Amino acid sequence: MSIKRGEIYFVNLNPTKGREQAGKHPVLVLSINKINNLPLVITVIVGTNGKNIKQDFSTNVRVTAEESGLPVETVFLGFQVRSLDRKRFPTQAAGRLSAAKMQEVETAVRYCLGL
Repeated sequence: MSIKRGEIYFVNLNPTKGREQAGKHPVLVLSINKINNLPLVITVIVGTNGKNIKQDFSTNVRVTAEESGLPVETVFLGFQVRSLDRKRFPTQAAGRLSAAKMQEVETAVRYCLGL
């Protein structure tokens, strides 16, 4: 299975602890394809339903259903970076972000990580 940067998958994030996002969520693949093709973990940020986030912050990127291919508006949380084993991923991506939207995501993640 080929997992590509910019693709969105619904994955089960359990088990979790504390304030980590739990359950089935969309995740956006951040790691580069060269890494994704190796037998390593895949680096992602977690998304949540846009209805759950009322206000926009520089740490998040709001994406419409049309922009992502997902069924609802989604907010990707730049401070919820995770590395996941590829066994968590389904065989098909649920959506994908454009290069322009990925640049917004990169800006949010850099802000969160102080890069």
